[in-house]
Amino acid sequence: MKNVQSLKKELRQLASHEKASILSGFFKTGKGQYGEGDVFLGITVPEQRKVAKNYQHLTLSEIQELLSSRIHEHRLTALFILIYRYDKSDNDNKKRIFEFYLKNIRSVNNWDLVDLSAHMILGDYIFDKLNRRKILYRFAKSRNLWERRISIIATLVFIRNKRFKETLEISKLLLKDDHDLIHKAVGWMLREVGKRNIKAEERFLKTNYQDMPRTMLRYSIERLPKEKRLYYIRK
Repeated sequence: MKNVQSLKKELRQLASHEKASILSGFFKTGKGQYGEGDVFLGITVPEQRKVAKNYQHLTLSEIQELLSSRIHEHRLTALFILIYRYDKSDNDNKKRIFEFYLKNIRSVNNWDLVDLSAHMILGDYIFDKLNRRKILYRFAKSRNLWERRISIIATLVFIRNKRFKETLEISKLLLKDDHDLIHKAVGWMLREVGKRNIKAEERFLKTNYQDMPRTMLRYSIERLPKEKRLYYIRK
């Protein structure tokens, strides 16, 4: 049976030095940057998804090994495996995967890792569990950049179910965040709210737009009519 070592071998065979160089720059892996120390093999997301589908049988300890790796594609492929497993699981196993995800949250440490997994596991699991939602607010106040991004991205599943309360509350908590990656994430989620309920988005904007960082505001109003975009930008 294929094991974690054969998965790593398959990923090595897909590696591209040229793509790795590009990705290392794109995901800011230089000294002092947000992705410092992250190592890339240079493998596309579709390729990683394909590999992950063939390794859904890995044990959690094997997945843990991947999540503990400095190699970015090891961690992302591990997250894809968890997502595939989660989608096929009963409630007990979903809880186990959710708790495993939380245990390894520090390995979800670049924006693509967050954006491709936070709503699929954390957001989905807590959606109908009132007592679990407090984790979003705790993460929103975290000193850790990636936990703060997880807090807002996880609400995408709430938005898709036309429930906006958590997204808007967490957006408010993150309003004065000093990191561009949070500005972009909040703006993106507010835009997603507007796609389902423009009135809900505009209520938030009218109250908060003057305090929003420019990037956050621009991301949030991208789909608004031109005259409304100009109104918010010029104020």
